[in-house]
Amino acid sequence: MKLNKTTFSWALYDWANSAYATVVLAGFFPLFFKQYWSDAADVSTSTFQLGLTNSIASTVIVILAPVLGAIADAGNSKKRLLLFFAALGILMTAGLYFVAQDETYLALSLFALSVIGFSGSIIFYDALIVGICEEKSYDKLSTFGYAAGYLGGGLLFAFDVYMTLNPADFGFTSSADAVKFSFLTVSVWWFVFSLPLFFNVPEIKTSQTVQLHKAIFNGFKQLKITFNNIKKLRMVLLFLCAYWLYIDGVDTIVRMAVDYGMSLGFEPTDLIIALLITQFVGFPSAIGFGYLAHYIGTKRGILIGIVVYLLVTVWASQIQVVSEFYTLAIIIGLVQGGVQALSRSFYARIIPENRAAEFFGFYNMLGKFAAVLGPVMMGVVSLLTQSPRISILSISLLFILGGILLYYVDEEKAKVMLAEYNEQDIN
Repeated sequence: MKLNKTTFSWALYDWANSAYATVVLAGFFPLFFKQYWSDAADVSTSTFQLGLTNSIASTVIVILAPVLGAIADAGNSKKRLLLFFAALGILMTAGLYFVAQDETYLALSLFALSVIGFSGSIIFYDALIVGICEEKSYDKLSTFGYAAGYLGGGLLFAFDVYMTLNPADFGFTSSADAVKFSFLTVSVWWFVFSLPLFFNVPEIKTSQTVQLHKAIFNGFKQLKITFNNIKKLRMVLLFLCAYWLYIDGVDTIVRMAVDYGMSLGFEPTDLIIALLITQFVGFPSAIGFGYLAHYIGTKRGILIGIVVYLLVTVWASQIQVVSEFYTLAIIIGLVQGGVQALSRSFYARIIPENRAAEFFGFYNMLGKFAAVLGPVMMGVVSLLTQSPRISILSISLLFILGGILLYYVDEEKAKVMLAEYNEQDIN
């Protein structure tokens, strides 16, 4: 794969939005929420609140994603909808700067809206990949995007961590003020590095552009049709079921790892260092997975990552010291980006190109529906057992079931079914 202005600008959106995923979603928000916005609550209650909020935000995307995808394809509006959701995420993230201590529900509300903006924008970002490079380059471009995200998110996170550890050097009176300011840095970063995509990445036009209000009506009408289309492409359906399960585990670990570490009594600084380790290990590893997929196949690459995640989850339930947490952070960094990127590129190969946003709407719907179940499962198990170790162990079931289903996905059969589907669609 040769990078050009178009593909580089597309990948730069990963660099842009990963600042949110790293600094806010995985890092400072769960940490700051427990210590600042919900410091009066006990550990199990705050875990439940955070998990429930993640799940509510994800439920909204679950409901909207497939319809939005159909609207985007019908109205040639992928970039416009991406802009809308990115703007929502950017503004709500900036709003967290103004939330005072103990304003628990305001913080959770802005956080939920920022998650909706972040997750919604990714539907249309993912769908744009099918129009900017050849199919043989999907793996490498997808992994390059995730690698850029790890590096970009890691660099801003490192800066924000340094700022919170040395607030006086930046004119702040406390670390809390520095953490709140970090939410503003994420918004600026996300906005600035999103601009190249909007200026340089083209959108494949459908044969007929539909007015937006008609596209919305047709989008809801298309929802039932899309379900039927996916059922015709049985391997796509099987892959989506597998993806729903194993990405549930991946996303839950991303969103709840800091909360889990705090429940075990580890120091916040140690948890931040672990996140930084994951980011910078993830940068070269995501690229490496792209080359690994070239030699062993995309599906095998994903399966390797799932097995590693399963082992990590079991080990995480038994850790005693922070050095083990660091080791787990390294191991997760080795596979996290690879699993996410190869899943995206594998799916792009087996869906109709002219309905990419529609099908990626379902892809992201299942990904976000996974994020509904996982955090709630951890939160409920934590409340029932009063044991964070049992709550993290429960996630291993998702990797086992997801891996089994993925094993039975046959890419060659999927392509045959796709060819037959495309022929019927033309006729």
